[in-house]
Amino acid sequence: MKAPARLVVLISGNGSNLQAIIDACRNKQLNAEIVCVVSNKENVYGLERARQTNIPTLIQLSSPQQERHAYDAALAQAVAKYQPDWIILAGWLRILSLDFLKHFFNKVLNLHPALPGMFPGTQAIERAFADYQAGKINHTGIMVHLVPDEDIDCGPVLNQVIIPIYLEDTLTTLTERMHRAEHRLLIDTLKKIIV
Repeated sequence: MKAPARLVVLISGNGSNLQAIIDACRNKQLNAEIVCVVSNKENVYGLERARQTNIPTLIQLSSPQQERHAYDAALAQAVAKYQPDWIILAGWLRILSLDFLKHFFNKVLNLHPALPGMFPGTQAIERAFADYQAGKINHTGIMVHLVPDEDIDCGPVLNQVIIPIYLEDTLTTLTERMHRAEHRLLIDTLKKIIV
């Protein structure tokens, strides 16, 4: 049997998608192991999720004086020590520069709560719901894509799913459905690329 793929997961918050990966590895849905969870913030629950399952964690804070490129170069050096096969951005709220990405070409995946070309960047679910209320759209979606460069949420798409928006939806119910669908899509995508 092939050795488990080595995953490094980058987070900035609660880590619900991280938990989906932890569960899929534990249940043998994925032939993979999370070798490190990296956060750019202290005291986020995602770090606790990792600690509860004995996954090494790394907190990579930036100081106001630190330039973005210096931060990304230091982050790349720290992540490289774990020899990842894949780096998964699961709620990572920083745009990575080439100072990081050049070290992990075609190894960085991002999960984004919108379809290709729609709502890049932050607050994608909120913006989609506002457009629905304005009568502009009747659905949104989720995608998993590669991150080859510094462009925001527009790398080659590996997988996507359409999420309809219903008349009875509120922002809360839509967000909850989106998160449940994110977990499924992320694991389905990882199953396809980790063989």
